[in-house]
Amino acid sequence: MLTLTEIKTTDPNYEFVETLLHTSFPVEERRDDDRQRHHTDHNKSFHCYLATDKHTRVGFITLWDLNGFYYAEHLATSPELRNKGYGKGIVEALKNMCKGIIILEVERPEDEMSIRRINFYRRCGFYLCTRNYIQPPYRKGGLELPLYLMYTGTENIDNEYLRIKDEIYGQVYEVL
Repeated sequence: MLTLTEIKTTDPNYEFVETLLHTSFPVEERRDDDRQRHHTDHNKSFHCYLATDKHTRVGFITLWDLNGFYYAEHLATSPELRNKGYGKGIVEALKNMCKGIIILEVERPEDEMSIRRINFYRRCGFYLCTRNYIQPPYRKGGLELPLYLMYTGTENIDNEYLRIKDEIYGQVYEVL
């Protein structure tokens, strides 16, 4: 059974999470370590969850509890455990834990990997919103990334799109 356990940087498993974050996401798709650690330990809206299957560490997910919805920021499984259903298990555990709307960002479907990722989230019950969405840079001098949002927990986000985008921009990326 897959379990999500919230951890802080003092947890012995945090190094596993941080290493997996570094190996799974390029530097432009994550904040610097000091800021990430600060959010993990001090931001009441931000949660870092270790995903385990019994005693095996399988991955992690970071989550923001925002104004009326949840934003899943990073999700990764250990490279040696990929393609074994753990990613889907993490998403299902997240959906069981978070009742309501869950939002996440995905690359636009421009190559095989981005198409596969979108289809993975579709199989997990998410819908693709193709409205123009630009991810602000995580770092000073960084590049913006053209992405799409995906969502679950509601039939559509059309009426809430601007509010959701503004909330993510303001709380997660600290811009507006």
